[in-house]
Amino acid sequence: MTGEAPRSPLKRERVRDHLLELVESQAPGTPIPSERALCEQLDVSRPTVRSAVDELVTTGLLVRRHGSGMFVAPAKITQELAQGENAFSLPQASGHWLSRVLEFATVRAGARVGRKLRVSPAAEIVYIARLRLVDGEPMAVEYLHVPAELVPGLRAADMESGDFYACLRERHGVLVHEAVQSIEPTVANEEEARLLQVPVLSPALLFDRLTSDAAGRPVEYVHSLYRGDRYRIVSRLSLAGPASAGLPVTAGHHPGMPPDERAAPAGTLAHVMGDVQPRG
Repeated sequence: MTGEAPRSPLKRERVRDHLLELVESQAPGTPIPSERALCEQLDVSRPTVRSAVDELVTTGLLVRRHGSGMFVAPAKITQELAQGENAFSLPQASGHWLSRVLEFATVRAGARVGRKLRVSPAAEIVYIARLRLVDGEPMAVEYLHVPAELVPGLRAADMESGDFYACLRERHGVLVHEAVQSIEPTVANEEEARLLQVPVLSPALLFDRLTSDAAGRPVEYVHSLYRGDRYRIVSRLSLAGPASAGLPVTAGHHPGMPPDERAAPAGTLAHVMGDVQPRG
């Protein structure tokens, strides 16, 4: 190990691949070798091993338990984005989901939410903050805004059991049709970290969604914070050419795919949309 740079990129990647193989081949809760044992097994320095371990701990694949060692983390909750005819359909995420209402009130929309829902800033909306749990573990904090005139008689209990969209359909005659949703990385603030039971500034995913009915009327605006260590998004990309898909060619860079003409045939279609935000 003499002469090795503290964080040699190639050796660090080899350690990372070895750890990923352990994670993917073992059940959650399985102990993995200590850092010292990994150093001896892979013939690398302690800083190289620690750097790779720290990365996998941060991304939620490994957990450290003080006095016990390192273990394979619980499996992440997976939400698949599957391609539909015109956009992504949204299969149910894995796990058993429940909600706990944190706040429930009728308030004025205000300027920003009013613009989102296309109502007057003085219009009344139902504001709900709720904690989403999967198999009993905190997974996300959601903040919902719904025009009050659409949901007369809505109660906090309605937001803790069952499907909210089913409630809109069956009790209020509101049929949701489509939603525009953005996802971006962020970190948990002090209050969110307390609710999600993670350290302050832990990585998280910020979801922002506007849901509309068949007439294009906004019926729900939601922003949510999901744990970055326990939640992931998996998307399916269509790589068929325009002749087989009957859709126009998408030009430019496809998010997550290298901008290399050799990576896919001309006319590759991707139904993942991303915005590059300007600095400032």
